[in-house]
Amino acid sequence: MERLRQRADFLAAASGIKVPAAAFVLQARKRRDGGPARVGFTVSKKVGNAVERNRVRRRLREIVRLSAESWLRAGHDYVLIGRRAALNLPFARMAQDFEGALRQAHTRRDGNMGTR
Repeated sequence: MERLRQRADFLAAASGIKVPAAAFVLQARKRRDGGPARVGFTVSKKVGNAVERNRVRRRLREIVRLSAESWLRAGHDYVLIGRRAALNLPFARMAQDFEGALRQAHTRRDGNMGTR
């Protein structure tokens, strides 16, 4: 698993499937290459101050790290947009929501995942 760092990659992922959850919004996009899965994280200033945004980002990163091997697919980009609810939700609930969001994104037709 690699990290998304370029703005263009985040914008491309925004053109793919969006799956909302209580603590985050998952954006998923299938790439044309078969490289490793790439994941990006973003939390807007609407969520709170820097300490709160970083806490949300750390929780999201840990959820992805724990379930990356079983749920992330090669050749896909994923972006997690953190919400304020991620500060208070139990970690187990966030992990369940993440797996459900990935399952939902992957069950949709690959033609809808926006290849570029």
